Amino acid sequence: MDISPFICYNEHIMPKYSNIQKEETFKADVFRDFFSNAKYAYKPNIDNIDFVVTEAKTWDYIIKRRDLLVPQDIRERKGSFFTPKQWVELSQKYIGDVLGDNWQDEYVVWDCAAGTGNLLAGLTNKYNIWASTLDKADVDVMKDRIGNGANLLADHVFQFDFLNDGFDKLPKGLRDIINNEKRRKKLIIYINPPYAEVATTRQRHGTGQSKDSIEQSEIHNRYGQHMGIAKKEIFAQFLTRIYFEMPNCIICEFSKLKLLSGPNFKLFREFFKAKLVKSFIVLANTFDNVSGKFPIGFKIWDTNIKEIFTEGNMDIIDIDGNYCGQKKVFSYDDCRFINDWLISKREKNIAENIKIGYLGCYGNDFLNQKICRIHRTKEEFGTPRGNFITKQNITDVAVYYAVRKCIDATWLNDRDQFLWPNSAYEKDDFFISDCLTFTLFNTNIKSQYGVNHWIPFTEEEVNARSNFESHFMKSFIGGKIIQNGYSDLFFDNDKKNKPLKFSHEAKAVFKAGKKLWQYYHSQPSANVNASLYDIREFFQGRDSNGKMNTKSGDDTYNSLINGLRSALKTLAFKIQPKVYEYGFLIK
Repeated sequence: MDISPFICYNEHIMPKYSNIQKEETFKADVFRDFFSNAKYAYKPNIDNIDFVVTEAKTWDYIIKRRDLLVPQDIRERKGSFFTPKQWVELSQKYIGDVLGDNWQDEYVVWDCAAGTGNLLAGLTNKYNIWASTLDKADVDVMKDRIGNGANLLADHVFQFDFLNDGFDKLPKGLRDIINNEKRRKKLIIYINPPYAEVATTRQRHGTGQSKDSIEQSEIHNRYGQHMGIAKKEIFAQFLTRIYFEMPNCIICEFSKLKLLSGPNFKLFREFFKAKLVKSFIVLANTFDNVSGKFPIGFKIWDTNIKEIFTEGNMDIIDIDGNYCGQKKVFSYDDCRFINDWLISKREKNIAENIKIGYLGCYGNDFLNQKICRIHRTKEEFGTPRGNFITKQNITDVAVYYAVRKCIDATWLNDRDQFLWPNSAYEKDDFFISDCLTFTLFNTNIKSQYGVNHWIPFTEEEVNARSNFESHFMKSFIGGKIIQNGYSDLFFDNDKKNKPLKFSHEAKAVFKAGKKLWQYYHSQPSANVNASLYDIREFFQGRDSNGKMNTKSGDDTYNSLINGLRSALKTLAFKIQPKVYEYGFLIK
């Protein structure tokens, strides 16, 4: 948020609004308290800052969005995610659909991760609402909002560290409800808990910093053995304490779908026995402080009904709040995964001279699709997770790679898991050759890192100026390699397999690829052993930051590469139904 329109240093500069109704200049005690008390906030010199507020709604907006004054890295470390008004309203509608029109009078609501209290906006019965938060500055903001008309009781708003403090520190009225089994069944825990974890993906591959306080919390120590790896997540710790220490309540919570589908939450799901009554999912980056395109779900759990989640349907809501159908979500707890299948194909004690590439992969879901890549060497990839590629496992690797890449990753399938396939695919020769074709024209092979064994053409076919260093791929396609036993990589024997058969769609890819190779080899400075990646780099170049440009200044190249991409897209559509048919994904 740019607060400059509201802050003036000894100058009353009016913000540029067309409908100015009222001007009020004053010292903002709430912001002064915030900057003084917040644990991590920047502390500017605010003694001489005057605030100019032109409308009541402007001041209300500043107060509500005070979270944006906290620096981005601090909000991320604390796991702060502001819930947009439209999702607040929709979640309350869903609660009403489940609990009835009079739910606000019949149930007591506690938001134990309230922040500045925006999740409670719209609730009508202030006597049945409780709000707690970690930071005193947030409590002060909520109480200031009460002074400006917010429908809360000051005595029901309090500071509380939910992951460390004992319930003896709760206000007596709320403590009495929690301690009464009958009254606790009418308690709704309504939260958007922090999403911070011990190490985000960016931190694992970047700074390596970790949120140590998560692992040092009292709830982490008390229930860690029940949660397993899920204990690294703040929201999992919140839900665990709620489940064990406030049994039989209603839980209404926003969280990532890893709670339902993540392999790391298997142990969590075993103890968290509750019925998922109703739910919806929305795009994560509609929340402030979230940039990723993944689903965040609002889920209503009835902990009176003891059942382990295995699958369920969630309503899909677009960014405009429109219902778009349902998504089926699975726990995958009894499934075997695609990476385990790939490991079963892994060779041991591979000699360096027969390695033709390295498949790097991470995770079994669409979230990690971009990390799934094929390079010439393991060192290029920068992660130990993956498989070396040889002539013995190249078709298995190609199937794996094509299956994981032929369907675009979206925010809806972000947590869908790829599984160990059934054996039927092994008899589908065209499926295997389609996958090989898709893979050949999608790698990150660079000839500078070793002999390029991935050229699918002969010198004559592309009018190369001299001999290729390797004819491996063309020979493999022609059936000159024995896959069931080791032989010299360069085929100085007479034994042959049957040549691979290709579908019409695969042949179209080869045809488009050949035209591109031919055009490249017509260039005076062409590298005879160039890979597709090398060809793209040659024509597209790189920007000042070293990133490959998306287009070239050569119109002929642009036309040829677009033709290849179009043929690959058609081939991908052909492969996609087989991904489900052979059990790589559950539909």
